[in-house]
Amino acid sequence: MNPEGFAVFIPIVALCIPVAGIIFHGLEKVARLRVEEAKVKSGQLDGPSVAELAALRDEMGDVRRELSEVQERLDFAERLLTSGRAQGDKG
Repeated sequence: MNPEGFAVFIPIVALCIPVAGIIFHGLEKVARLRVEEAKVKSGQLDGPSVAELAALRDEMGDVRRELSEVQERLDFAERLLTSGRAQGDKG
């Protein structure tokens, strides 16, 4: 192989190394998430994870309550708008 042809591969390899690092780092994260997910499904959690899971459940309950309140307010606003239009049509 001639030196000019070989010189073309040097920047290509230099650019592929960080890209490969990013890809393998992402794959490592996915693998760790799958291991954690398997632990959760099997019930094998350590102390901090159990506390974190309980906190997330509490937060999810708060979010559900807030969402139901927002839905009630939206229903009320829709009823007001509908009744206002119905009265406007009669008058």
